[in-house]
Amino acid sequence: MVIDLKKIFVNENSSMPLEYSMDMSTCEYMGLYPLKKPISFKGTVSNSASLIKLAAVITYEYDAPCDRCGKPTAAAVNLKLDKALASSIEGDDSDSILVTPDMKLDLDELLYTEVYGSLPMKHLCHSECKGICFKCGKDLNDGKCNCPDKEVDPRLAALMELLEN
Repeated sequence: MVIDLKKIFVNENSSMPLEYSMDMSTCEYMGLYPLKKPISFKGTVSNSASLIKLAAVITYEYDAPCDRCGKPTAAAVNLKLDKALASSIEGDDSDSILVTPDMKLDLDELLYTEVYGSLPMKHLCHSECKGICFKCGKDLNDGKCNCPDKEVDPRLAALMELLEN
């Protein structure tokens, strides 16, 4: 969805409320489709003393299996945006300035960029997740397994016997 902001850029002390919902359930992230529910965007674009600002909140929920134990996880995220808008900029790009060519804002592109930039690299059911035993597959969050703590490499067994004597 592209929004024309010419009225905001031209009229000082003006503002425009924005509300938008976008479905990203078919978008892949690290081999998964974690965004099953629509993403919500609520905010305002305002012109105050010729400074055009976007203040908004992006709300979404992601579902993915825990990277350590495989249990399903879900987390709700509220992402706050506070950006200045400019039709063009000279020099280096800035994360706090959003370029809106022709004074038009592409909300789909903005949401896609902000949401994907905020998704976690590691999905965990909780920060203290112990994962699963790499030998027997038992979930270590439910208790310790019966696998030996240390296993000696058979090629080094003779050295281990020397250390025990």
